[in-house]
Parts: sequence; structure tokens; C-alpha cells
Amino acid sequence: MRDILPDLRARCADGVPLALATVVAVHGSAPRDPGAVMAVDAAGTVVGSVSGGCVEGDLYEVAREVLAGAGPRVVAYGISDDEAFGVGLTCGGTIEVLVRRYVSAAELADLGALLNLIADDRPVAEATVLSGAAETGARLVVRPSDAGPTTGTLGSEGLDAAVTDDARGLLAQGHTTIQWYGAHGQRRMQEVAVFIRTYAPPPRMLVFGAIDHAAATARIGSFLGYRVTVCDARPAFATRERFPTADEVVRAWPHTYLESTEVDARTVICVLTHDPKFDVPLLLAALRTPAAYIGVMGSRRTHHDRLARLREAGADEAALARLASPVGLDLGARTPEETAVSIAAEVIQHRWGGTGRPLGELTGAIHHPGGPSGPR
Repeated sequence: MRDILPDLRARCADGVPLALATVVAVHGSAPRDPGAVMAVDAAGTVVGSVSGGCVEGDLYEVAREVLAGAGPRVVAYGISDDEAFGVGLTCGGTIEVLVRRYVSAAELADLGALLNLIADDRPVAEATVLSGAAETGARLVVRPSDAGPTTGTLGSEGLDAAVTDDARGLLAQGHTTIQWYGAHGQRRMQEVAVFIRTYAPPPRMLVFGAIDHAAATARIGSFLGYRVTVCDARPAFATRERFPTADEVVRAWPHTYLESTEVDARTVICVLTHDPKFDVPLLLAALRTPAAYIGVMGSRRTHHDRLARLREAGADEAALARLASPVGLDLGARTPEETAVSIAAEVIQHRWGGTGRPLGELTGAIHHPGGPSGPR
């Protein structure tokens, strides 16, 4: 959704009717995750993608039918579908796509309000009925309990209450999924399928040490969708001019800044200082956080000495095992840019549970099930 936000917001503001096709489920290997969106407006213009080109042609026709009043529907494409080859899905796997329209001024205003929250990086979840004993396409927008009321309805007070509770829990974890309920929100029943799509603010990447490698790491972190902060205690190095792609550049002692800033289970920490007076207090602070990844630059000898210092400072073996050092995957990197790719590769591997080995040497699924620790 985020990749086509400007286009969607412009259409909502101008009152242009549109149909949204949203991936709600993926089985096996597929090119896009749940939440990927393609939009078709009243003029027939397409923005976004749900499969990287595999099924868009057929889905375009479905969206046009929905726009014309055929009603919301869930369509499936995959290698098990008799028509799969006809629509071009030769890459394997099965995807299920919800197609619904926004035509009236009220519907477009409602969608526009959701898009504005996403654009402002405010946490919000959207729950939509897919099938069962409730109206397909019925929609509920859920915000954190301290951020505003829900809007819309799924058809019953009990269902709205149960989905609101689950959506807030999923939002806190950054998860998107399908949940099943009874018609009135009863647990452990499978009468209503509800797709809950969460839009959490971008995860953070904290880069410590204002060196050339940090500039390259900040660039690739932004490219991957992280909100990047570069921190260094030296005013001559921690400048906006040296880190133009970072979301913020902080001049502070690294451990002091880390102890005062927000770190959650999706945060990535890259320690590129390799100076004991910075590293030890910083890493002790980092190990007290729930960060998803803590990567530390330095040679094997440097890391061995660093571990000894951390043990002396009270860090236990379980905590030390969280450190990824020397940072990055073995790509043979030499330049700062190549090193940044190596670091990014390890971050991605950690997020998705990959092996880090060449895909040509492996068998089985290419895409791994996702977790909550990275961008969505």
C-alpha cells in the first residue's frame, strides 16, 4: 500500500471511483506478501501490483466488473487452478485476492482518512470480511486504544469487539493475517473469515558511528524501508551533509542516546564505531533492548576482545549470543557500499530465517514465512 499512497490519496481527494485488489493470503511460493495492492480507477488506469505481473491482466478485468457493480469478491490464482496458465501464473504458489470498490463520496472519504493515517505513520489496522456469515467486504478501521475510536462495522457488535481486540494486538506486533470468528465474534469458531491488515510505522534502523560505512548503511537502510537514525558523539562527523538519506542525525554519546530513544522488536541496531569507549557501554545498553538485530563491526580479534570486556561488565552468554559480529554475511565485500550490502543481507536473513546460501544450491520454497521484525 505504501508504494502507491500518493496515487491513491490523489484519487480519493478528487473523488475518483476505484477498485482495490488486495492480496489476503499466500500459499507456497508467491512474489508478493499479503497486503500488496493493485488499484484500478474509473478511467481504467492501473497503479500497484499484486504479483509482479503474473495475474494482473485477469485481475484487471475482475476489478472492472467490481467497479461496475458486481460486488466485492475473493479470487484465487495458482498452479492448482485450471486457469492458472491462462492468466500467466507460472512462478508457482497460490494467492487469494480481495477485490472491492470505493465509489461514493463517503466511501472515498473513509478510504482517504485511512490513507492519511498511513501516510502520517500513525499505527492503524484495517479489518475486512472475506467470507462466511457476514457481508463480504464489510470493513472496520482500528486504531490503538489511546489514539481514537474505530470506524465502520463488520455487521455485529460482538464481531466488531472481538476483531478490534485482535487487531490491536496484531498492530502492536506488526502482523497481518486472516482470523476466524463466529458470526457474533465467538472465539474458536470458523463462521467468518476476516483479513486484518496492520499498518505500523516503519521500523527503525539505528546506526552508530559516523563513518563512510555508516553512510552506505544508512542509504541501504532507507532503501529497505527503515526509518534511519545515525548517531555519533563527534560534531564534526555527525552532520546532515554527510548523511543526506538518514531520517535524522543525532550528536550524542551513543549509549546515552540509545537509552533515551524508542527501541522495539522490529528495530535494527548497527554498531560501526569499533572503539571500546563507545562500544562497551553502547552494547550493554543494546543488549537490554528487545531489538531484532544487533550487528557489530570489527575483526574477529576485535570481537574476541570486545566479548571479554562485555563479560567483565556483567553481560551473560545468552545476551552475548545476540550479537552479530563480525557484522554481515560473507560476500567478499571490500568497499563501504559492498559492506552495506553485506549488512543488509544479514538483516534480511535474520528477519526471514534464510540460510544465506545461494538459492541454486537449495531445494524447496524460495520465500520464507515472515515474522514481525522487519518492514511491512
